[in-house]
Amino acid sequence: MTLQEILGIDAPIIQAPMAGVQGSALAAAVSDAGGLGSLPCALLGVDDMRRELAEIRAKTGGPFNVNFFCHAPPAPSAEREAAWRAALAPYFAEFGVDPEAIPAGPGRAPFGHEAADVLEEFRPPVVSFHFGLPSADLLARVRGWGAKVLSSATTVEEALWLEAHGADAVIAQGLEAGGHRGMFLSKNPSKDLSTQVGTFALVPQVARAVKVPVIAAGGIADARGIAAALALGAAGVQVGTAFLLCPEASTSAVHREALKSEAARVTAVTNLFTGRPARSIVNRIIRELGPLSAAAPAFPLATPAVTALRARAESRGSGDFSPPVGRAERGRMPGSAGGGSHPGVGRRPVIVAFFR
Repeated sequence: MTLQEILGIDAPIIQAPMAGVQGSALAAAVSDAGGLGSLPCALLGVDDMRRELAEIRAKTGGPFNVNFFCHAPPAPSAEREAAWRAALAPYFAEFGVDPEAIPAGPGRAPFGHEAADVLEEFRPPVVSFHFGLPSADLLARVRGWGAKVLSSATTVEEALWLEAHGADAVIAQGLEAGGHRGMFLSKNPSKDLSTQVGTFALVPQVARAVKVPVIAAGGIADARGIAAALALGAAGVQVGTAFLLCPEASTSAVHREALKSEAARVTAVTNLFTGRPARSIVNRIIRELGPLSAAAPAFPLATPAVTALRARAESRGSGDFSPPVGRAERGRMPGSAGGGSHPGVGRRPVIVAFFR
């Protein structure tokens, strides 16, 4: 079966779930246009999740994906948190952020039974995971309503593990990709980046090693990238950064300007935003503290302090602390994901029209 047949989509294109810069609007528009829209759920409480899922169901009859993290929550360390806030203290002072008002907490929750209870109400046809797969009992609940299961691999070893543990397709995440590195067999991802390779080196290795479909992710932003991925053995592609300028995305004005600027040509893998490696435009915090810092607390405990700085800085028109993106080719980003900015092109084929 093709990836389209497995997922019920018209084009072999998955919109990458991007927490913090999109919600149901982008997911629904992509699904309605013939691709697979994705809703990132790691930052959503159950009430928000329920509301967003209802919005998707109301806006499209197409299949969609919901995405969760599978990390093991770390034990908080008061000493490490104090060191992290000390490193950020000059920025707190400059931007008028009260560190005492910043909530202590994880910022992102792993998939659990409470989230599964909500999903069972909506029975999403695709559920994807990052950082491996959930426990067997949780995975059984997802499979109970017939959902297809996807997860990300950054190495051949991770791909084989995912296949052995029940993934219906593997997302081969190359080093160019935005968002968090999906590494889950490494005990210290920030120190094991030498294991990470580019998309077009990883895809053929994974395609040879596993029997399930392989989805290429990282640095793909047009038809040439899609054709290259398919020629190397991928059954489809996952695209994220290329959708960030769509009106359906919630990308901030400051972040949008950065994506359109020359600065977007220079990116780096950094752990400063959450405590785990992710690709970002090189901005002030990366230049001055990173890109990789031993001071950053374990994922996701670094998140609240940097999020507070980002919000204050962006309110002043500064992208000094704006979040990660991938290495999509500048100038190849679409208008509306649903087709509104493509005269003469209907909604269903707009995904294909953009990637010509």
